[in-house]
Amino acid sequence: MQYMLMIYNNEADFLSASQAQIGETMAAYGAYTQALQQAGILLASDRLKPVATATVVRIADGKTNVLNGPYADTKEQLGGFYMIDVPDLDAALSWAARCPGASRGAIEVRPVWTM
Repeated sequence: MQYMLMIYNNEADFLSASQAQIGETMAAYGAYTQALQQAGILLASDRLKPVATATVVRIADGKTNVLNGPYADTKEQLGGFYMIDVPDLDAALSWAARCPGASRGAIEVRPVWTM
């Protein structure tokens, strides 16, 4: 079954981190990504640019409303994702717990509802 692991973190912490801290974080994510690949369960993954680059689109009363810039009500922002294919939720939760982001923010695990 496919699951999306959504990585939520505090962008301000990451943007203010030292180069050494960023290097350490990137190395941890590289090792985690490699473990997912070696397990043969990684379907897709990527990082997202900071929330300030986001654009929000809504349609209300037949009119399109586009909001540029940050749309953030919370301290933690969606910063990236992994899509994995594992046998069940327990396996997905186990991989989520191993994600480096779990110790710095939160990992939301959600089953993919295929169309």
